[in-house]
Amino acid sequence: MSRQIPAAERIIRARKLIQEARDLPAPDDLGWEHFSYVAQVKDILRQARDLIKLIPYSPSASPELKQEVKNIFVEAEQAEKEILQT
Repeated sequence: MSRQIPAAERIIRARKLIQEARDLPAPDDLGWEHFSYVAQVKDILRQARDLIKLIPYSPSASPELKQEVKNIFVEAEQAEKEILQT
């Protein structure tokens, strides 16, 4: 049976994944590399969202923790827009 990851650790990992998406080098051209780049960015940000999406439904989640999750969702959305607008 797999070990559960605490909510605080999930938040830290989600933030690291968002930063990883920001750090991906953008391709120089708009060919197939661009499609691959977009897919990689979207996949990394999806992983970040998946890590934290169930935290607000936990009975032990504090209001501060729930607000932190909302902030990360907003941060992931902003990161996607910023990264993929180029």
